Amino acid sequence: MAYILCIETSTTNCSVSLIKDSEVVVSKEDYDTKYSHAERLHQFINIIINEAGITFADLDAVSVSKGPGSYTGLRIGVSAAKGLCYGLNIPLISIDTLHSLALQVKTKDGFVVPMIDARRMEVYSAIFSKNYEQIRSTEAEILTEDSYENYLQKSKVYFIGNGVAKFAEINTHKNAEFISDKLPSAIEMATVSYTKFLENDFENVSYFEPYYLKDFVTG
Repeated sequence: MAYILCIETSTTNCSVSLIKDSEVVVSKEDYDTKYSHAERLHQFINIIINEAGITFADLDAVSVSKGPGSYTGLRIGVSAAKGLCYGLNIPLISIDTLHSLALQVKTKDGFVVPMIDARRMEVYSAIFSKNYEQIRSTEAEILTEDSYENYLQKSKVYFIGNGVAKFAEINTHKNAEFISDKLPSAIEMATVSYTKFLENDFENVSYFEPYYLKDFVTG
């Protein structure tokens, strides 16, 4: 039996869950339109531990969303995760943000394209099969009306995330399904986190950094 604390802060959703093996025991998140991670993340972590009726000493690992996403959000989440791992002497697990976002789509056919808003008409995206196998690498791409045309010609394509709205404005293909009200969540990190735990697929706590994909730009 393993208790793993999962942390997701790559977008405005401040999300924390506790899993027992691969099952979510308790979760808490804030789908605010503003970033509240600095104020709420540690509060949520304490609430999760108390509601589960365990102590921090019972944790076997911490899992954190590694990006891509908000530079500041990722820094806060990874810093909290590394601090817990240092203090408790437990392993750190990292989860690809776009993979866990794709897991929110349940489909028997087609492709899944998770999109996280970047700047202007740019998104962080990847392409997954219906079985969540990644078939195109993660990219920072500028959307055009012809984006994903090759995939849309073949079958349904499910676009999910806070970058979807801008694509829906310029693409009206009949095979495009837009799910724009979803953000990455610590809940979907459960199965992948437990699998990595069993495989001892851990990060070096000292050297691990978020996957920003792009250099930080102010403004």
